[in-house]
Amino acid sequence: MITVGEYVLGPVELAGCGVAALVVLLLILSIRAAGRLARMAEPLAHQMGALGQRVQALGDGQQQLAGGLTQVVESQAAAQANLLQHLEKRLAQVNQQMTENLQGLARRTAHSLGELQERLKTIDKAQENITRLSGDVLSLQDILSNKQTRGAFGEIQLNDIVSKALPADSYSLQKTLSNGRRADCLIHLPNPPGPIVIDSKFPLEAYEALRNADNQGQLNEAARMLRGAVKKHIKDISERYILEGETADGALMFLPSEAVYAELHANFPELVREGFAARVWIVSPTTCMATLNTMRAILKDARMREQAGAIRRELGLLYSDVERLGTRVENLDRHFGQAAKDIADIKISADKAGRRARRLDNFDFEELAPEDKKVVPLGKPKV
Repeated sequence: MITVGEYVLGPVELAGCGVAALVVLLLILSIRAAGRLARMAEPLAHQMGALGQRVQALGDGQQQLAGGLTQVVESQAAAQANLLQHLEKRLAQVNQQMTENLQGLARRTAHSLGELQERLKTIDKAQENITRLSGDVLSLQDILSNKQTRGAFGEIQLNDIVSKALPADSYSLQKTLSNGRRADCLIHLPNPPGPIVIDSKFPLEAYEALRNADNQGQLNEAARMLRGAVKKHIKDISERYILEGETADGALMFLPSEAVYAELHANFPELVREGFAARVWIVSPTTCMATLNTMRAILKDARMREQAGAIRRELGLLYSDVERLGTRVENLDRHFGQAAKDIADIKISADKAGRRARRLDNFDFEELAPEDKKVVPLGKPKV
């Protein structure tokens, strides 16, 4: 059997049709096959066209991508060149700044080293001064270790304080009293209280023993020595330098050491009270200066009282001069008033004379009446 399209031909149908029918049948079959093939080729052609368009679009995209990549590469190269140029410029600026900073740092370092060298020189000088001062301190200790030199040291310090606080004519140094005792300093105060003596004492041994005591026994012994020395000084001053009718009823004991003075007032107040009872007042360099300033005020007041008569006399003369000056001013004022009046009178007379002269200048002699035979003689004008 032969299948033609939808038809199935068996052997019988094939034999009846013959050869011509077979040819026609084959032709029909070919035409139908060609139509089917054409119908099947249309989608394929359509697909091939779409595929070609896609390939064309892909090529165009590839070309665009290649152009974009070229632009990206060019822009990247330009950006890289700009970046390199900026980096080179920035590196040059940083290098210049670092160079300037290093130069400034070098200058400051050199200046600091110079100052350090100057300070080291100053320290060396200070060290030399300290060494010399240490030698001076040792010399001062040598001086203070001897009673005579220690007394001279106290007298020199007292002289320096008194000379700065009082006038030169208000005190005497190493003044000999009527009992033959020589006072270190005598202040010439008026009565009362009268001249007062300042004696320089320095119980250094007992004070040093008190400061250097290592145990209670040594401390008690040093305190006993200090009490004994100060009491002896108070007694000696009270007996030697407080003379009735010649000096004041008190005297000053000058301690040229603030440390000893502070020690007495801090730990030995009974010695201070004993000095008050004996009318011997203990003073240090600071309190002595304050006391001398008070004495200076007393001296100034006394000298003012001494000069009160002269001042009163001078005030009387000054009053007389002022009164005489007032009288003379009144006379001068009166003279000025009379002169002003005379000047005013002269001005009035001058005005009258000027008016008369103007009238004479304007007078017409031809207008005089001939019958007027009366002639008025010229006389002294009235003022």
